[in-house]
Amino acid sequence: MDPLRPASAGLGFRRELIPALKAHVPAAIDFFEIAPENWIDLGGAVGRDLRSFTERYPFVCHGLSLSIGSPAPLDEGLLHRIRQFLDQHQILFYTEHLSYCSDDGHLYDLLPIPFTDEAIKYVAARVRRAQDILERRIALENASFYVRAPIARMSEADFIRAVLTEADCDLHLDVNNVYVNSINHAYDPVEFIRSMPTERIVYMHMAGHHNEAESLIIDTHGADVIDPVWSLLDQTYRIHGVAPTLLERDFNIPPLDELMREVERIGLIQTRHVNPGHVRAAS
Repeated sequence: MDPLRPASAGLGFRRELIPALKAHVPAAIDFFEIAPENWIDLGGAVGRDLRSFTERYPFVCHGLSLSIGSPAPLDEGLLHRIRQFLDQHQILFYTEHLSYCSDDGHLYDLLPIPFTDEAIKYVAARVRRAQDILERRIALENASFYVRAPIARMSEADFIRAVLTEADCDLHLDVNNVYVNSINHAYDPVEFIRSMPTERIVYMHMAGHHNEAESLIIDTHGADVIDPVWSLLDQTYRIHGVAPTLLERDFNIPPLDELMREVERIGLIQTRHVNPGHVRAAS
């Protein structure tokens, strides 16, 4: 499978969307994303449907449960299954959250890792082991969080950069997560974006969220992207250049034609940066 073009727009591949996608894949969709944990063991008609799409379109994998910062042992069995899945479907990228979601059992939420030198070394060693098993580089996504890590000897941005360098892995830049954390923890989202290493960005996420209170935003992936996040994406491209960017929509999923308005908007913003004065054709 050929690498993704920088100016490419993607959509999360959801089972609810399969009937509409089987009828017609809009031209604005350049690639799809799936969570491997939701698809690895699926056979039958749904498994055949997935295979029919991975044979024709680029896919990326965004994991949910590796729990890279967990105190529990790294789930090497899961990594071996993911490697087989990636090979089987010729998946381009595998990414995970820079957080943890398990100890003795799964916690069903993404929790912040302490921002310390010890945590950097611990997480980086686990990332390197994961890359050895997967036989490919992975990317870590900047995660949203709602309470500060119990110990923080550096900023979130400094911690992310240090982990990426120590592990020698890539960055999956979630623009909405930057916005969410900037409101919840009162920092400048543009300065955060500016501090990320351009050379390590493999692709980006856009998503909607829920305003719980004036200073508390919940990252739900269940609503439309708001204008300040679109503006932040535009500024992100201005700072780092255009990169493949995917719309996440995991709940309250509208019909495909409604989702396409946001996928097309990603493409339009990309086009303004790649070819100023030109507009990408809608599907």
